[in-house]
Amino acid sequence: MFECLMIWIEARFILNYLFAAIQKRYRINQYIRSSPVRVVDEDGSNLGVMETSEALRIAQERGLHLIEIAPTANPPVCKIMDFGKFKYDREKGEREHGKKQKEVEVKGIRIGFTTGKHDLQMRAEQIKKFIEGGDKVRIQMKLTGREKAHGPLAFQKFKEFLDMIPIDINVEMPPKRFPQGFIAVVGKK
Repeated sequence: MFECLMIWIEARFILNYLFAAIQKRYRINQYIRSSPVRVVDEDGSNLGVMETSEALRIAQERGLHLIEIAPTANPPVCKIMDFGKFKYDREKGEREHGKKQKEVEVKGIRIGFTTGKHDLQMRAEQIKKFIEGGDKVRIQMKLTGREKAHGPLAFQKFKEFLDMIPIDINVEMPPKRFPQGFIAVVGKK
């Protein structure tokens, strides 16, 4: 029982250490080690360069915290504001930034050397839908057996298929030969 408790405590310690390394820590109030610092007021006005003790005294008089914003600047930049509000604003900004990013998905289409013309037209229409949806498309021509011996003919058929796509495309990765056939990546122009 005692051994299980020790293992659990050790695991918690390791997890806390790892998460602390991932999270960005800000130095506040008496934990700011550098002096002098450039101080910015809560409304964004510059108070100038002063000793850390003086900036801390001003922050305490106003009932706020002194937060080190840019520790690598010369001199380091500190801001006088409420730390809870500061953390909330940072997290809100990160959430908004995450919402604005659109994940571009790479869809895949596979065709064969002997695929019929109508089937190729259907695949071209599928590619059109994917590209209009904002995704990239990886087109792969799979060659099997004796088809591998007819590389130039297969490459010509692959190029013809790319020309079949009914919208303007940007070929991000030009058709490239690999042991099982050809591959290309296309996207929106």
